[in-house]
Amino acid sequence: MKCPFCGGEDSRVVDSRPTEDKTSIRRRRECENCSKRFTTYEKLEHVQLLVIKKDQTRELFLPDKIRAGIIHACHKRPVTAKQIDDIVSKVEQMAYNSLKQEVTTKQIGEMVMDELRELDEVAYVRFASVYRQFTDIPSFMQELRNMMKERN
Repeated sequence: MKCPFCGGEDSRVVDSRPTEDKTSIRRRRECENCSKRFTTYEKLEHVQLLVIKKDQTRELFLPDKIRAGIIHACHKRPVTAKQIDDIVSKVEQMAYNSLKQEVTTKQIGEMVMDELRELDEVAYVRFASVYRQFTDIPSFMQELRNMMKERN
């Protein structure tokens, strides 16, 4: 592992432990050259997952796109970065656990909305309004009515 401080290529592992979500290993390393410490993460390499977009084009699955959408929906809401990362991890895990090489944006959007509905209703409505592309107030109000029915 190349040291980010001096570029040295020899380091030793000082500490190793799984991350909270158990999907990767966190390793504390010490450079043999400059003795500075740094952290690396070891993660299982997944088969490339493709996303089928609405126009039927395909692109690589990128969790950062999901994260950006969730961050936008959670703007000025009491949602922590860890909660956002947890949703991204859950959605990513569900997508890979489907054992398919392709997943649609619709499936991803539904997974995100399911998680946001549990976490923060306002963030859910924000995300749903963009994702479902509400074009008028009645369709938006119908979604709110559905939420109220589920709540009761």
